[in-house]
Amino acid sequence: MFESFVVVARQVLILFLLMGVGAACHRLKVLSRETVKGLTELLVLIVTPTLIVHVFQRPFDRALLAGLGWAVAASFAAHAIGSALAFACVRRGDMSQRGVLRFAVIFSNAGFMGIPLEYALLGPKGVFFGAVYVVMFNLLCWSWGIMVMRGEMRGMSAKSLFVNPGTVGVALGLPFFFFSIKMPEIVAVPVGMIADLNTPLAMIMTGWYLADAEFGPVLRCVDAYIAGFLRLAVVPVAVVGLMWAFRVAGFKLDPTMCAAIATATAAPVAALTTVIAARLDRDVSMATGLVSATTLISMFTMPPVVGFALWLLVAR
Repeated sequence: MFESFVVVARQVLILFLLMGVGAACHRLKVLSRETVKGLTELLVLIVTPTLIVHVFQRPFDRALLAGLGWAVAASFAAHAIGSALAFACVRRGDMSQRGVLRFAVIFSNAGFMGIPLEYALLGPKGVFFGAVYVVMFNLLCWSWGIMVMRGEMRGMSAKSLFVNPGTVGVALGLPFFFFSIKMPEIVAVPVGMIADLNTPLAMIMTGWYLADAEFGPVLRCVDAYIAGFLRLAVVPVAVVGLMWAFRVAGFKLDPTMCAAIATATAAPVAALTTVIAARLDRDVSMATGLVSATTLISMFTMPPVVGFALWLLVAR
């Protein structure tokens, strides 16, 4: 188990060193807010979908197809567990703040933090399953997530529900997997080069935003501590326990799939929390503080949680 912890800690440290570059760019004014906004759009709209298409470049395999089905079920279960805990444990404050806190418990930063770590720990196969979590995240975020934060379904966009970077990436990538299509080298090389931008770009952008964050609203709110603890520890451990129980019961879950889902659920509060809070006139300062604080704390929580998952679900 200690070896698993060391492996995860090393990869998390690498990601945080990249964040340090982003923070330095903020302090030294190398990147303006407008530039960072444009680079974030590049990451979300181009780089991440390209990475998903890239990892789906593999021959069709029935075992992988079964793993995809289990990944869908595990991803849905992770969000269901988060929802149950959010409504059971976060009950105080006005709706503007309570909606943000509940949303933060349910939705992890599976794209910006999860996919880079999955790629580092598990390789393309890990991202193959991690992409499923991102798709489920997007489907639920723009439907159930809006209802959680707002308290009603009004204002939900059907277009954003089904047309988003995660779903587009999988929709483009699945045919390559199902029909074992291999891109010609002249196309595959630039696709791979763009895909390789995902980790450094995501971490540098995250670091830039961290350097611009205010933590006061979070530090003064008791429920913020509860939400952060649920997001970083309770939800991922519960999901790991559920997958372990299914394996003990005799279900043949792909170890890489289990590790990828565990990594996604162990990620800090989703960056979209701030975006959606702003769109719905909720407590934006609380949302920003939660995203930033849990991202920093995740440097210490992800190694033991993900290391435990690797030891329990992969190494044993």
